[in-house]
Amino acid sequence: MLQVSREANLLLRPRRTRRTSAVRALVRETRLDPSRFIYPLFVREGRGIREPLPAMPGQWRFSPDRLAREIDDVRGLGIGAVLLFGLPEHKDAAGSGAYAEDGVIQQAVRALRAAHPDLVIATDVCLCEYTSHGHCGIIRDGDVDNDETLGILARIAISQAAAGADLVAPSAMMDGQVGALRRALDASGFTGIAIMGYSAKYASAFYGPFRDAAGSAPQFGDRRGYQMDPANAREAEREIELDLAEGADIVMVKPALPYLDVIHRVSSRVAVPLAAYNVSGEYAMVKAAAERGWCDERSAVLEILTAIARAGADLIITYHAKEASQWLTSR
Repeated sequence: MLQVSREANLLLRPRRTRRTSAVRALVRETRLDPSRFIYPLFVREGRGIREPLPAMPGQWRFSPDRLAREIDDVRGLGIGAVLLFGLPEHKDAAGSGAYAEDGVIQQAVRALRAAHPDLVIATDVCLCEYTSHGHCGIIRDGDVDNDETLGILARIAISQAAAGADLVAPSAMMDGQVGALRRALDASGFTGIAIMGYSAKYASAFYGPFRDAAGSAPQFGDRRGYQMDPANAREAEREIELDLAEGADIVMVKPALPYLDVIHRVSSRVAVPLAAYNVSGEYAMVKAAAERGWCDERSAVLEILTAIARAGADLIITYHAKEASQWLTSR
């Protein structure tokens, strides 16, 4: 066994750099900043709507006109990017509201672009919120038809880009979705619009509050046939490699907390920004524990977000973005 003399032990004191908050801040390895947060927001059709979400305390559904006002606060905190999810008034089997010129997301993007020209607007490209059956693609013979769905996803991306989106984010987990969007955007003159791929999106139990908020739960079956198996990590690397080959500008791991190992192993292999989605179930768990006095919310949230960044995420999509930004600036 290695013997260390008492004299040498007195020289080796890691506690010296933990002694005060100022010293700890000076030597901190992982630094959080509001500029690396992307704030997800729910938009529903109508006017004057700011509707609380019971399963996600502190989160709301906004109508497009109220959303622009919410962004005033968001920008004031140093958050530069949002990710929009739409709740249409009417749904159908083809999810046609997702690509309508006057669709809820298209309205929201135009309103935000007019009010906040420098805001980075990312838009979800999927069908689950817009289909009557709640699946992420077109149903044929009781299953999601991958290739037919690609054409619909491309139409959605073009309509969102035309409205003024900066990033389109395909989340349907259809094979070839990034390539289909890139070809369609380029052919339509939107060569400058970036794609943030939901590259490694797992079939997770942590999506429940989101599905309640977005009204997107599948009406039959589940999504395990196209979202990833939680047991697989190497497969995530393959999915990300495929998205990069198809032209993804940003890749993503979703959810974040149960997949910190995946974030870490992917971060050393990609040369593009890596996003991680701190999803609704992760958010709701902290809120529920804090409401019961089981944890200090501020400490828990900042620890969780630091862990996601420490694992290797460059960007963090999180419902905690506003609160975390306030806490970081008041340290």
